[in-house]
Amino acid sequence: RCSCRASGGGSVQPGGSLRLSCAASGSIRRMNFMAWYRQAPGKERELVASITSGGSANYGDSVTGRFTISEINSDNSMSLQMNGLTPEDTAVYYCYVNVREFRTPGIATNYWGKGTLVTVSS
Repeated sequence: RCSCRASGGGSVQPGGSLRLSCAASGSIRRMNFMAWYRQAPGKERELVASITSGGSANYGDSVTGRFTISEINSDNSMSLQMNGLTPEDTAVYYCYVNVREFRTPGIATNYWGKGTLVTVSS
């Protein structure tokens, strides 16, 4: 199986920056893509950013131009640089991965990591 560990959340003032990191571990034969989702209180979970193994990045409309997702490292980790944070970015951020495992190489499996809280307030 695979597990994801997210880190880097915290509290920051509006306009500030934070960097989130996600590291996936386990029986990973191939990392297909990694992503960040977030869920604010009372709202549905939404895509923040994703990155494929080939380096193709995709961003949610609300973060485009402010957030940057890194490429996937050889150790199956990546990061999300968040600049220009606003109170609307306050949410629990989740790492999400799609992998092919050694035990089931013909199947792509999704895993969620535990969330990390980001709070933006003055």
